[in-house]
Amino acid sequence: MARIPHVASFFLFLTKLSIGQREVTVQKGPLFRAEGYPVSIGCSVTGHQGPSQQHFQWSVYLPKAPAQEVQIISTKDASFSYAVYAQRVQNREIYVERVQGNSVFLHISKLQRKDAGEYECHTPNTDEKYYGSYSAKTNLIVIPDTLSATMSSQTLSKEEGEPLELTCEAAKATAQHTHLSVSWYLMQDGKRSQAIEIISLSKDFILIPGPSYTERFAAGAVRLDKRGAAAFRLSFGSLQPSDQGQLFCEATEWIQDPDGTWTFITKKQTDQTTLWIQPAVRDFQVNITTESTFATGKPLELVCLVVGSGRDSLLQGVWLFNGTEMASIDAGGVLGLRKGYNERASQGQLQVSKLGPKAFSLKIFAVGPEDEGTYRCAVAEVARAQVGSWHVLQRKQSPDSHVHLRKPAARTVVVSTKNKEQAVWEGEALTLLCKADGAESLLSVSWWHVPQDQTQPEFVAGMEQDGTVQLGASTGKPSKHGNTRLEKTDWNTFQLEITSATITDSGTYECRVSERTQNQARDLSWTQKVSVTVKSLESSLQVSLMSRQPQVKLTHTFDLSCVVGAGYSDLKVPLTVTWQFQRAGSQVFHQLIRIAHNGTIEWGDFPSQFPKKTKVSQSSFRSQLLIHDATEEEAGVYQCQVEVYDRNPLHTNGPARASATSHPLRIAITVPESKLKVNSSSQVQEVSINSNTDVECSILSHSSGNLQLAVIWYFSSVSTSNASWLRILGTDQTDVIKYGDEFHTPRRKQKFHTEKVSQDLFQLHILNVGDRDQGRYRCSVQEWLRSANGAWYKLGEQTSGLTELKLRPTGSKVHVSKVYWTENTTEHGEVAIHCSLESSGSSASLFSVMWYRHRQDSGSKMLVHLQHDGLLEYGEEGLRGHLHCYRSSPADFVLKLHRLEMEDAGMYWCKVAEWQLHGTPSKWVSQASDESQRMVLTVLPAESTLLSRICSSAPLLYFVFICPFVMFILLLVSLLCLCWKARKWSTLSLNAQKEKALWVGLKGTGDRPPDRREEEEDDEDS
Repeated sequence: MARIPHVASFFLFLTKLSIGQREVTVQKGPLFRAEGYPVSIGCSVTGHQGPSQQHFQWSVYLPKAPAQEVQIISTKDASFSYAVYAQRVQNREIYVERVQGNSVFLHISKLQRKDAGEYECHTPNTDEKYYGSYSAKTNLIVIPDTLSATMSSQTLSKEEGEPLELTCEAAKATAQHTHLSVSWYLMQDGKRSQAIEIISLSKDFILIPGPSYTERFAAGAVRLDKRGAAAFRLSFGSLQPSDQGQLFCEATEWIQDPDGTWTFITKKQTDQTTLWIQPAVRDFQVNITTESTFATGKPLELVCLVVGSGRDSLLQGVWLFNGTEMASIDAGGVLGLRKGYNERASQGQLQVSKLGPKAFSLKIFAVGPEDEGTYRCAVAEVARAQVGSWHVLQRKQSPDSHVHLRKPAARTVVVSTKNKEQAVWEGEALTLLCKADGAESLLSVSWWHVPQDQTQPEFVAGMEQDGTVQLGASTGKPSKHGNTRLEKTDWNTFQLEITSATITDSGTYECRVSERTQNQARDLSWTQKVSVTVKSLESSLQVSLMSRQPQVKLTHTFDLSCVVGAGYSDLKVPLTVTWQFQRAGSQVFHQLIRIAHNGTIEWGDFPSQFPKKTKVSQSSFRSQLLIHDATEEEAGVYQCQVEVYDRNPLHTNGPARASATSHPLRIAITVPESKLKVNSSSQVQEVSINSNTDVECSILSHSSGNLQLAVIWYFSSVSTSNASWLRILGTDQTDVIKYGDEFHTPRRKQKFHTEKVSQDLFQLHILNVGDRDQGRYRCSVQEWLRSANGAWYKLGEQTSGLTELKLRPTGSKVHVSKVYWTENTTEHGEVAIHCSLESSGSSASLFSVMWYRHRQDSGSKMLVHLQHDGLLEYGEEGLRGHLHCYRSSPADFVLKLHRLEMEDAGMYWCKVAEWQLHGTPSKWVSQASDESQRMVLTVLPAESTLLSRICSSAPLLYFVFICPFVMFILLLVSLLCLCWKARKWSTLSLNAQKEKALWVGLKGTGDRPPDRREEEEDDEDS
């Protein structure tokens, strides 16, 4: 029997192994992070059940209120964040990154000082039961940013092969133990995202060269040395052309977290140092740059560039024209001009200068025929020989550059619209450009218009060479002159603008350009034409009316959008929008509101609540009508009308240029769906006679909005079968109380009262409960909605569960025997469980008994009910043939179980109630009740093992354990007797008398063991 606890412990161990335990882990703290820098906190959950993708909720406990939870963000609920974090979460400054289904990171892009606190990661339960940990916490401490990195910004020019040293100052003042890393970078194209790492001193104080500088670092050509407490010097032994660019230093501060990982908390970059590297080239070439042709009077500049040459070379330049020297500049910058050019230079017509160490310039401000020819520049590298003299080391000349003057040529004229479109909309500005090429000269222009379906041109506008503008006759159009404008935007470009085009402006436009010459008898003239179409605004005007809610709930808000579609939506033309409404059952549209293009608002004159509950918003090509608190009066057909006016402020008061009306749109007003839900669970109340009691009506959920509830209480008596429900009283939606016909008497009104305890709880108070008040009660809740016009609409109705009211027994107390009882029986057998009264009670009393059973795996349930009138009621129909309940004596009740099964094991108890006649007419009323002690029934398996058979049989137990012990004692005694007998035989020959006495003693000793065995066997048989 001692093995049974060990077996149970083993199965309990296997059970624990099969059950997963949820565990939430978060990054170990405290975590020190710097203000203004990002932070990431990891959280994961293991051992969970349910879906593989778990949800996470992050909260913080701030130092100023360590016991108050402040919700930050959740992967499950978008509205989880408190207001203090909601904006940062919405702007993605705080967000959660899911690494796996059970692992996430909380990211804060930019830490603030107020973010310090204790952060909690919580995972909502998805398991069948709570087992394990569901949250974990870590501390985040925000420290100030004390890191600094400085280096003076400068521009350096070096030759290839020169050494270079740059120093960066990097320091920190953090109170915590941190490490510092310093890196040098080079940007060759000016973009920091593509910076090349030169060399770094890591947080572990290890020098690491960049991939492009590994070989030079190994050769000692690139070094990084720490000079003092905060100075880090970068050294180049020999510069290469690839080192050219912007150099800067970056310092990073690192801290070691409690889990042993290093994390950077601050990072700073210094200003840039620009490094220019001149490749080492000794030989050089000379090039000259200029245009080949020039117009008379235009400036001419020639630039002589030296490509190559050595470092710090001294150069002097000489300008040659048609092989003759005209000017020179020596290495010291002294200018020399030959005869004929001195005067032109003094008059500002010619300039010779040195643009840089390797660039020379010759500029003639007004080119004439005398400047046409071949130019060349010669550059000599010199060295100072003695004071005032130069020694020429080498001399190079540029190729010849030929300069020609342009010859007069025939002009061409190009006419086009400004936007390159030959079609404009009515009211839009029509802009035409007329451009002539050729040499600059004084030109005059005239514009002509040939209307569509006509051949005779009309003069529009003209401009003389002196800028005088002439406009054509109005030809019956009073605003023609004010509508046309002619401008000269360049010496050869003329712009004609019609500010507000009309349909009659369509046709062909002709531009005539004239040039007056001295050598010819008449002016030269050039002509070009272009066709233009002015499109009607009404041709593409379309109006559509739409709504997202054609079916509108009562008291809700709905909107209508009037959208104007046209090919000229980018013109921002003035619009007038008129909203029209046709009431349900009517055939006529009425004006709701008119929003004019000048901002005037005009309401319709028919009686309505529209102005008080309507909002209109309007943009360039869209008008929205918003109607609040919808009622049945707003149900009907809507449409909108749009009128387009001229954009020109001078013409906006005229008639509309185009108009269109949308299709009609019907709006229906419907009653919203009710969300009312009332507690439907039933209950039984036992109260004493003449006491007061309350019946509750609990509302679980209801619709939102301007709603009122009506509550009606009903009663049904249990004394008669098929009793109907009688209305007690009710409170309507206006809080008016009305009693039912059967409860309208003053006495009944005093007995029943209703009270609204809270928004979701109503109570029926019953005073002086009597016998006729026993029965079933329920409430009916109605949901009513009130519209803006005062009308009431019933949304729904729900009925609560039943509350049965019973009178508590007032008779003598019932006392059931509390004797502890336990029984072990085998499977398939029978057992009888007794429930006894300590007294049989009065003769006027009857008794009922209810038997219960409790099992750990299925809980408690009622098995059978023997009523006071002898009727049997089973908890389940299948128990009728398995168990039987009867009364064996006036004070004894018996529960008999047949054909026992393993499931019958458990705790049993009975509940006895005493019944007596009360009231007029007399009725049986429960007076008192009592329960017995819990009785334990153990059912053993029918086919037992050898061990169980031994343990269950006392003789067999004695035989197995006691009999071997007795046999061992007998064997030991027999051996002692044999030894004693052998010793006595040795003395037989000495004394015969003693031999006889010894034989008698041996015989007596040999007879006693059989007697003892017989007694023990008799004991075992008994």
